[in-house]
Amino acid sequence: MKVVFMGTPQFAVPCLERLIADGHEVGAVLAQPDKPKGRGLQLAAPPVKEAALAHGLAVFQPTTLRGGEVYDILQKIAPELIVVTAYGKILPREILDLPPLGCVNMHASLLPQYRGAAPIQWAILNGETQTGITAMQMDAGMDTGAVLLQTTCAIPSDATAADLHDSLSILAAETLRQTIEGLQTRTLCAVPQDDARASYAPMLKKSMSPLDLSREAENLRNQVRGLFPWPMATIKHNGRTLRVHSCHVAIEPDDAQLCVQCGDGAYLCLDVVQPEGKRAMSGASYKRGHAGG
Repeated sequence: MKVVFMGTPQFAVPCLERLIADGHEVGAVLAQPDKPKGRGLQLAAPPVKEAALAHGLAVFQPTTLRGGEVYDILQKIAPELIVVTAYGKILPREILDLPPLGCVNMHASLLPQYRGAAPIQWAILNGETQTGITAMQMDAGMDTGAVLLQTTCAIPSDATAADLHDSLSILAAETLRQTIEGLQTRTLCAVPQDDARASYAPMLKKSMSPLDLSREAENLRNQVRGLFPWPMATIKHNGRTLRVHSCHVAIEPDDAQLCVQCGDGAYLCLDVVQPEGKRAMSGASYKRGHAGG
């Protein structure tokens, strides 16, 4: 099948690799433009672009999908299907209608739950125990299209957003393979989403970082997990701001560990913390080094 792939971050790379491994003709790859990165702010290519170039594929990085230029390129390629995975731009109607099999988006939640930009993080922030991948027939709305296929997976109780990101990216690739097989054999039935059950996963903000110790300890543990590796949960301890990499909940405090009491009376034990301007260290090490406050 001739396919155009649209994706940008590392999450999308396994889907592109799956298309190539399965023998599909990838007519072009679209990714977001290169962006400044690191202390030197040198332009860096997004992971999807790097993967595509490694396979000798044509890569386009338009700043906009409107105006007709991208449509003209896609029309010449004449893909049967456009696959979108974490691309980061809204597709205009003319592009949605171009391929005979439409545009399929691989979304990291069980739609209609967690529509939006950060479904992985919000699933953990809200203490969900299950999530998955949805293959969706794209329409003009934001993650509102009919569902073609869903694959579920458990969220391990200690998984961070980074952990879940990696496992779901692999699951997305396998779900994509099954979706394309279903489209080719015409065995998939597009099921409209129930908008009444919809929930949303907006972009994360640094203002979400501070831990509010009046909340329950388990909620704060989910906050630490869901905000790792960005923007990271933070806590003030003896006037210092600490980034919290990992933690666990305890009924009683451990004198050897760095523990703080929460609103429900339980304790949040900070296993790994990172003081401002310093490297991450165990909470116990930090406590020993700041015994005097």
